[in-house]
Amino acid sequence: MASKDPRLQLRGRQTECEALDQLVATVQSGHSAVLVVRGEAGIGKTALLEHARAGAAGCRIARAAGIESEMELAFGGLHQLCAPFLDHLPHLPAPQREALGTAFRLSAGPPPDRFLVGLSVLSLLADVADKEPLVCLVDDAQWLDRVSAQTLAFVARRLLAERIGLVFAVREPSLEDELAGLPELEVGRLSDGDARALLDSVVPGRLDARVRDRIVAETQGNPLALLELPQGLTPAELAGGFGRPDTGSLAGQIEQSFLRRVRSLPPETQRLLLIAAAEPVGDVALLARAADLLGIDSAAAAPAESAGLITIGARVRFRHPLVRSAAYRVASPEDRQGVHRALADATDPQADPDRRAWHLACAAAGPDEAVAAELERSAGRAQARGGVAAAAAFLERAAELTPDSARRGARALAAARAKHQAGGYDAALELLDAAELSPLGERELAQADLLRGQIMFASTSAGAALPLLLKAARRLEPLDAGLARETYRDALYAALTAGRLPDGAQLADVAAAALAAPPGPRPERDDLLVNGVAAMVTESYAAGVPTVRRALDAFRTADISREEGLGWLPLASRMAHNTWDFDGWSMLSAKLVELARETGALSILPPALLLLVPNRVDAGQFAVAESLVAEAATIGEATGSRVFAHYCALVLEPWRGREAATRQAIEAITRDLALQGEGKVLTATHWANAVLCNGLGRYEEAYVAAERGCENPQELGLSISSLVELVEAATRSGRPARAATAARHLDEMAQAAGTDWGLGTSALVRAQVSEGQAADALYREAIERLGRTEAGVARARSRLLYGEWLRRENRRAGAREQLGAAYELLAQMGAEAFAERARRELQATGETVRRRLVEVRTTLTAQEAHIAQLAGDGLTNSEIGALLFISPHTVEWHLRKIFVKLGIVSRKQIRATLLDGAAETA
Repeated sequence: MASKDPRLQLRGRQTECEALDQLVATVQSGHSAVLVVRGEAGIGKTALLEHARAGAAGCRIARAAGIESEMELAFGGLHQLCAPFLDHLPHLPAPQREALGTAFRLSAGPPPDRFLVGLSVLSLLADVADKEPLVCLVDDAQWLDRVSAQTLAFVARRLLAERIGLVFAVREPSLEDELAGLPELEVGRLSDGDARALLDSVVPGRLDARVRDRIVAETQGNPLALLELPQGLTPAELAGGFGRPDTGSLAGQIEQSFLRRVRSLPPETQRLLLIAAAEPVGDVALLARAADLLGIDSAAAAPAESAGLITIGARVRFRHPLVRSAAYRVASPEDRQGVHRALADATDPQADPDRRAWHLACAAAGPDEAVAAELERSAGRAQARGGVAAAAAFLERAAELTPDSARRGARALAAARAKHQAGGYDAALELLDAAELSPLGERELAQADLLRGQIMFASTSAGAALPLLLKAARRLEPLDAGLARETYRDALYAALTAGRLPDGAQLADVAAAALAAPPGPRPERDDLLVNGVAAMVTESYAAGVPTVRRALDAFRTADISREEGLGWLPLASRMAHNTWDFDGWSMLSAKLVELARETGALSILPPALLLLVPNRVDAGQFAVAESLVAEAATIGEATGSRVFAHYCALVLEPWRGREAATRQAIEAITRDLALQGEGKVLTATHWANAVLCNGLGRYEEAYVAAERGCENPQELGLSISSLVELVEAATRSGRPARAATAARHLDEMAQAAGTDWGLGTSALVRAQVSEGQAADALYREAIERLGRTEAGVARARSRLLYGEWLRRENRRAGAREQLGAAYELLAQMGAEAFAERARRELQATGETVRRRLVEVRTTLTAQEAHIAQLAGDGLTNSEIGALLFISPHTVEWHLRKIFVKLGIVSRKQIRATLLDGAAETA
């Protein structure tokens, strides 16, 4: 145990040390590695981090440590890790540089999205590692502030080709674990043999064998317990075992040992330790100033340093976090308050106003408006940096310290709003309950209802949120017409999303209330959209379409702000689809995705992609749609929510005719607990099944699925699309009357919309229920009208259906022409099942036709295909990395693999190679 090499001091840890040695070797060889070291308090996690540090020859080391009392200060842990590298900030792209500068209070700016901060940290560390391998060691990660933990978890999941190692030490058990799913190393207890050897090495003099066995048994192989518990025993107790056994938990026993050692120190030393425990940054100068204010001499530190409990050098460091907690717990409440007051007085209010405010809050013995106001200002600063979790903590404590009940309720409401933004839904609801115990005004009550609805939409379901949003909108009408309109908009969107609802507020209730509400600030656009959607529900589809179309024209031509676009374009894009406006749907959904990407708004980007993916699918651009699905999947990996990626896949895979992939997407959607009970989800799965089965020629199955998909026409969207599938399935399964009814319904909607897409679709479904010259004319009208639109799938399908009809009419020459065109179009876009239908029909006409053979040099993964597509479009490595939340180094690594697989040598060749069909996706 006397060796100076820390790697020789870890008794019984050969396996763990080898794992860390392997991680360091991986980084030194030019690749990334991540490891989460887990174990109970005192098990040796910090010692293992030190082992990794000592073995990382030629690597730069970065360190950070979570501190329990710092958990409410946003970006604290992240700043510890990144502070030595801030000179690399100028190397980052401007949006990333600005995001990190705002987060670290280096510059002022709008609150950065937390994923943009994550990408910025990834780029920063990658830039550092470009010069020399980097090993980042994060101790006590369970005590990192939430945004730091989320950011570092994001970075850990995106590492691949950078020379970066990330090692986290986490005390178990931990409640909220952002690091779950990363590679882990569980640190177990020492064997009895190793435990006895370690104990013998630290106990001077004679140790009674029975006492040794008892200590080994009670410490359960915990190294810190073996090192510390004997120090609390007298020589007599060690020699003969004459002492009172401690039956508490092991961590409690260790802390009790530290408590006894702290209590044995002189009173002045205990007070100095208390200051150090209450000041978690380890600032030696601040410790000295606070001690001077309390009249404590600097020599008071000597006994604690001699006892090995604390080290005061460049920074103040406790031997173990349990020493810090023991030094804090041993003090009286009055002493703690006095120390926090001294620390607040010793903290520069200009340089660190937030930590000063937190000390003032800890020093407060009761309600104090001045301190509450200071905390409120700290919350504003935290919010401006994107630290919503910290803002929520400041506001929650401010509410507790507010003497005036009305103001206390307003602050609790603000804290609830911040908790919601931070994803703390249960805590937000508790704060809302607390706020409503205070005498809130009518506006605050309406805002509380709105917040409850937003929380339910985000955490539970659209159906659960709907009655709350409706209640909030009604309450807001006389108070804020603009906010009321936005709330009705969100309620309508929730109702359309929820679809069929077993009870409670229905779509018709929301629509009627929206129509009766006073106008908002932009009646020529926003009100038109809300009123048009409402009229489609309360009166008829035809009654509302003209109003919706005027609103969509306004959205297409208006100079809309970013905030307005993110709020209004989701409903506008959706309604463009519902009113057969293909051009509007394309333009508005693309604009929404563009805005979401620009702002880094990952709460908006996945649902925005869900609006754009079906648009590109219907356009026949399956490769583009697949790229967007890959983007949704990438975001899901980063955020931990894959529902939108599954939903996007559900839109694409049925058209490809891939049954296994479609079933997998359906299963993933239906078993997602957050979506259970959502009628819209049921509609989507039935529609997908109907498309799949129609493509495969299984018309009876398609009919059953399509009937279920169009059971609730008020949902619009895929309910309308299910009617299109129903006509074909009913016609082919011998149900002409049902097909004719569905065709008439579609024609009514198409006539109201008056667009080529709608009228072309109407002509196509009516042709299927017609005969002779009437059918022939309708098929030709469908092909002509759809040919004037971007609706590539419908255009190709119209030729397929017309060709099939012509063959049944024994008009073989015409059938060959239409089926040949359909086959080429469908095969080119990747609609495999429908293309195979066209091929079989062509063969039935006597035509010899081969399946399209694609020269496949190799198979690209989904991410490689996405990167290749983006690089082919001219994006730089940095731009691709920003879109996919990976570093430019990882993009370059993927491109090298792509070049090899495609047999090319430059980016300029990618686009031509992809267009030639030289690669397929796995």
